[in-house]
Amino acid sequence: MRDSRLTEQRNPASARIDRLDALGIVDLINAEDRLVAEAVGAERIPIARAMDLAEAAFRSGGRLVYVGAGTSGRLGVLDASEMPPTYGTDPAMVRGVIAGGYEALVRAREGAEDHAEDGAAAIDELDVDERDFVLGIATSGTTPYVHAALARAKERGAKVGFLLCTPPPDELRAKMDVVIAPLVGPEVITGSTRMKAGTATKLVLNTITTGAMVRLGKVWGNLMVDLQVTCQKLQDRGERILQGMLGVEREEAARLLSEAGGHVKTALVMGRLGVDAAEARRRLDDASGVIAGVVGAPDG
Repeated sequence: MRDSRLTEQRNPASARIDRLDALGIVDLINAEDRLVAEAVGAERIPIARAMDLAEAAFRSGGRLVYVGAGTSGRLGVLDASEMPPTYGTDPAMVRGVIAGGYEALVRAREGAEDHAEDGAAAIDELDVDERDFVLGIATSGTTPYVHAALARAKERGAKVGFLLCTPPPDELRAKMDVVIAPLVGPEVITGSTRMKAGTATKLVLNTITTGAMVRLGKVWGNLMVDLQVTCQKLQDRGERILQGMLGVEREEAARLLSEAGGHVKTALVMGRLGVDAAEARRRLDDASGVIAGVVGAPDG
């Protein structure tokens, strides 16, 4: 019997992929990948709703929690791990939960997704409550671990959402606060959802967290001014932002950044207003961290 899940259906465009040369395979995969952005764009309204839910969670002192298995879980953990260096957030603010735990990040543990009780236990372990937004990721839409985690999160009062790449049943929509379903079509290799479905998942998660961070004031213009310098690459980026926005030389940018403890936003306020780091932090706190509320819009 044919599987009703879109992610498990055969793709007629790739039915003869095993007969192609290397360039033919590249062209075929690229042609299929071009469909992904359009499918994600078709879900713009629920993605914006998820962004609003994430922002509301953060403003109430809650968290965005991703729950998934396999590739879906790894992408959730990846997105969560990128928030602290990019936006200076507390690592607890965005959390990624993967079936099978840390070991599943580097070695596949496919059976872990079938243990529904572990999904519920993970939510209990995180002490999820009504301030949180929990987004389940299961491109096939059927992963027991994810469904159980979301059911428990809802019981505990959290907002819940589901990201999948197959048409969602009405009963799923009825249970969720938001459902995001980019329909990227059957995979080039049947059932290999690390491909188009994985790419769609990455695009959606990037959009949700990026938008929420912008709304929280962690971006000035289009600059990631809330970044915390933790490596040479970010040191260089921070100094270049200060040079460009303050019109200072590299040496002065480095000095400001050092006195600001490596926090670009604080250094920008110091340079713009001619105040020390303590006063810059106080003014940012008074403006709820929104730099535009302290120094206005950036030039250009």
